[in-house]
Amino acid sequence: MVFVISMMSGTLITISSYSWMSMWMGLEINLLSIIPLLSSEKNSYSNESTLKYFITQTLASTILMFSIISTLNLSEFITNNFNYYTIMIMNSAILTKMGAAPFHFWFPEIMEGLNWMNCFIMLTWQKIAPFVILMMNSKMTLFISLIIISSSMISGILGINQISLRKILTYSSINHIAWMISSLMNSQSIWIFYFITYFIITVNIIYMLKTLNIYYLKQLYNSMNSNKMFKILFIMNFLSLGGLPPFLGFFPKWLTIMNLTQNNFYMISVILITFTLVTLFFYLRLTFSTLTLSFNETPILLKNKFNFSFLMFNFVSLVGMILSTILFNFY
Repeated sequence: MVFVISMMSGTLITISSYSWMSMWMGLEINLLSIIPLLSSEKNSYSNESTLKYFITQTLASTILMFSIISTLNLSEFITNNFNYYTIMIMNSAILTKMGAAPFHFWFPEIMEGLNWMNCFIMLTWQKIAPFVILMMNSKMTLFISLIIISSSMISGILGINQISLRKILTYSSINHIAWMISSLMNSQSIWIFYFITYFIITVNIIYMLKTLNIYYLKQLYNSMNSNKMFKILFIMNFLSLGGLPPFLGFFPKWLTIMNLTQNNFYMISVILITFTLVTLFFYLRLTFSTLTLSFNETPILLKNKFNFSFLMFNFVSLVGMILSTILFNFY
């Protein structure tokens, strides 16, 4: 509990700080707090992942510190051109912390060794502080555009041949990072809405996978045919994560596309939509056995392990699109 509170306070220090140095300090508090949360005595894979995560984040923090010091000390002696390059280095360090492509090399490897609770922290909470720093610093349209394009392309292509659900969710997260950065370029409120939506859908999916203790596709197919409630909710949440229109996941993508086209970012919006369809393909593959193949029902009935709060979260996720549309029409 102490480490969870410390991790959250580190992120909040970063968000609410007025100087680059205090932002860096918040990131360090966050990093030092999450290391004990990730490591486990029962599982040697999680210890390996923790060490990899620590090394990667320390490297990114060092580069961030170097760029901060360079900007503060040398900007008065050297021309603005140098300042441009230091901001690019700073953004690269922040994108490495976030796990955006092409700085994503550590992300799938580390996720593969963690349990579902730690995966959830990595996919959601650990993204907040880097995004807020990027929000302060996202004036470089060309560099950020290249990051958006590479994140959407790499996540779409590399996610296709995965059988581990943790890696599938990781590449899905990289795809959503591309969307979130593109929403961040012009509107902070759309980014906040996108992140909350992504958070709700990820809570639903990870809670289901954790409850039934599923890590690979083979386990998923067996579980889906033994529990009807799980089957329906799981399919709907994955379609929502992919951004299909009747579900809540489509709404922030719709806002982002509108925002990009209004600001003449046509090429980026086309690339994002195209490679999101590729990610939607491997989401559909997860539910393929239920949607199209005829399986024999198992005689063993699983008890319904889902409590009221889980069903409430699913209700918000699945009915949210209708509510959002109604509210915005009145607005």
